[in-house]
Amino acid sequence: MHGLLKIMLTGAAFAGTAAAPPPSLPAMDVHRIAVQRFGNDAPWYEERIPFFESADPKIDAVYYYRWSLFRAHQRDLGEAGFISTEFLDDVDWQRHPYASLNDATGFHLAEGRWLNDRRLADDYIDFMYRDGGNDRHFTDHMADSVWGRYLVDGDREGLLRHLPVMRHIYRLWDDKFDFDKGLYFIEPLLDATEYTVSSIDASGGKDGFRGGDAFRPSINSYMFANARALSKMAEMAGDRAMAQDYAARAEAIRRHVLDDLWSEPLTHFIDRHQSRKNPHVRYWDPIRNRELVGYLPWMFDLVPDDARYARAWSHLLDPASLAGKAGMRTVEANYEYYMRQYRYLGTAPECQWNGPAWPYQTTQVLLGMANLLDHHAQRGPVSRSDYMRLLRQYTALHYQDGRLDLEEDYHPETGRPIVGLDRSHHYFHSGYNDLILTGLVGIRPRADTLLEVNPLLPEAGDPQALDWFRVQDVPYHGHRIAVTWDADGSHYGRGKGLSIEVDGREVARRDRLGRLTATVQPVASPAIARPVDRAVQLVRSQFPKGSASSNDDPENVHDAIDGRLWFFPELPNGWSSAPSPADQWYAVDFGRPIDLARAELAFFADGKAFAVPRRYRLQAMMGGMWKDIATPADAPVANGITRLRWPAVRTGKVRILLRQPDGKATRLVEFKLFSE
Repeated sequence: MHGLLKIMLTGAAFAGTAAAPPPSLPAMDVHRIAVQRFGNDAPWYEERIPFFESADPKIDAVYYYRWSLFRAHQRDLGEAGFISTEFLDDVDWQRHPYASLNDATGFHLAEGRWLNDRRLADDYIDFMYRDGGNDRHFTDHMADSVWGRYLVDGDREGLLRHLPVMRHIYRLWDDKFDFDKGLYFIEPLLDATEYTVSSIDASGGKDGFRGGDAFRPSINSYMFANARALSKMAEMAGDRAMAQDYAARAEAIRRHVLDDLWSEPLTHFIDRHQSRKNPHVRYWDPIRNRELVGYLPWMFDLVPDDARYARAWSHLLDPASLAGKAGMRTVEANYEYYMRQYRYLGTAPECQWNGPAWPYQTTQVLLGMANLLDHHAQRGPVSRSDYMRLLRQYTALHYQDGRLDLEEDYHPETGRPIVGLDRSHHYFHSGYNDLILTGLVGIRPRADTLLEVNPLLPEAGDPQALDWFRVQDVPYHGHRIAVTWDADGSHYGRGKGLSIEVDGREVARRDRLGRLTATVQPVASPAIARPVDRAVQLVRSQFPKGSASSNDDPENVHDAIDGRLWFFPELPNGWSSAPSPADQWYAVDFGRPIDLARAELAFFADGKAFAVPRRYRLQAMMGGMWKDIATPADAPVANGITRLRWPAVRTGKVRILLRQPDGKATRLVEFKLFSE
């Protein structure tokens, strides 16, 4: 699980261009890497993810951990397909019974667009726009994320399929639009950022969980980006009137953000209070401190290339302002209520935005910084060395005593988690692999036929430099691309410099770091296969229903058919049997006869209390009796997927019979059943 493999060499390097390894001889042994990183669950990743390696083993480890995090947060809803979740555990404020939340969707789609399996992002978009998933519970930049996905996969039909609904949802946000000021406002809690300066100050310093409506850089940047995306989609759909309307909306928001949310005294984008009847703050007054949210306009390229605005980035590098020793502070250290704990005082600390470092906003700032470095001449004090240093700082937050487990928020000076609740383990309200691919590697996805690569690495000799990296199997406009950097040519032996390959053939090369382009003609991606798991139980009182021979607590039983699958030991998942007797069973009742032809079984093992069954078999209820339909000779795999197939049968009930090892329990993480 530590190092990655050396590249397998073939071909010869030439001046200007180089012959790359043929497709039959991959540059990285992806099978071995997948097994090293993911063990028995390797097949899921080997078929789907881009593979990456670099001179920094910690970045590599977090890159693969983040794919395991992504995998864990894919919830199978059966007929409704897959969605991404924010929490592995249920939380009260999720959309029931799906466990969806719209605030993290932008990150989910930004990560998922880089998978070779297009189903996961496609299903998720369908759920958000066809099945009501985007309930506006929180602010979001979802339309912009759908556009960002199109820039990678080039699927025009997938892009435009929900355009009318996207437009409708955009207009619903008129309820948070101040027509006098031409700006959107939001309560910080509904911006997924409770206890900000605006909400704490609006409470007179007494609280800040609710209230504090403000014109924020966040919601206005989101709505700018969504309007711009809708304009581009409408243009592609041939609706010129809509395209012009939303282009004008985007430009109006841009103008008001630059004119009204820029604070010259603070040299930063800031909130203005929107509360009209509040004894503590006045309508339209600016907040009194800088916050990290002020960098969000750069995330969406709202800010012009102007030295006046680039000055804001000095605060991110200033230890007296937003630069914590271990992470980016969400508000300056001199704020009166910096790091004051409000919620759960005297017990476990809770989520707040008055200083803690959040992977959520750290991702947004690094995306904004990448835009600044990639295509702005006026960059203020920010350098590529700063980008890599802060990326490594963010990388370090994923580690806890040498173990990978990303949590909600952290103390900006120590890097230790703050919340510490069960729900916080392996939290997915941030991005990382998108930062690696678009920032470090520098793939800048576009709508045209130009493939553009510009790694945000400092030159050799800088302490933040990387001597080499390679990424391959990256989906792009129907092709698979690879990008390789080798500072002096010694690591890969294929010549020094930066190179691009398309479908295994090198198409561009340069000797030094910098922008590199190649023409790539889009081709259609394969059709998406959508097998349906018939065993998923979303509503606990409805069919299909589970039952078990032991530990039949309803939640314990439900967990084996809830569409969730992960193997993290910090958060138990699945039906856990009693450790004895040896024979156990788990059954699924569909409430009606259905056709079934195959199953996928996931078992957890930890080398301690839980082990996979020694033997097992599947039975179906037919003619009032249990009859064997699959009797495999081998034991199932641990912490991976065991697949079974049989001649199709029609039945209303299926069960798995297990023989447990002596003194061990079984944890059936997920029991999936399919008709084909």
